[in-house]
Amino acid sequence: MSFEYPQDLRYLDSHEYVRIDGDIATIGITEFAVEQLGDIVFLELPDVGDAITKGDRFGTIESVKAVEELNSPVTGTVIERNDPLIDDTEQITDDPYREGWFVKVRVNDPGEVFEDTLTADEYSAQVEGV
Repeated sequence: MSFEYPQDLRYLDSHEYVRIDGDIATIGITEFAVEQLGDIVFLELPDVGDAITKGDRFGTIESVKAVEELNSPVTGTVIERNDPLIDDTEQITDDPYREGWFVKVRVNDPGEVFEDTLTADEYSAQVEGV
């Protein structure tokens, strides 16, 4: 299977992605992660107003195969949560990079997103073993 790795995103080893736009970070999981998880049955996300910290768990995603922690690529405050995903996790599978995002965060330091994250090429090489 061929996966999509949008060039405008940064990636974590743990398969989260982050899109930075000014001081707003949009966080979700990659198409590769979705494929590995299989049927997603439950999603736990932080509430709007919650603080999240780079490197720390900010939620969980559960599939028929496993429960995985979601790790934050940034430090900041949640300003928006994609609530429809909580009731309809299929959107994560259908469109993880556009409609399937999890949270939007106002980041304390937009530059930190480039620390300890991978480019699309680095991430694709890592997960595909190229």
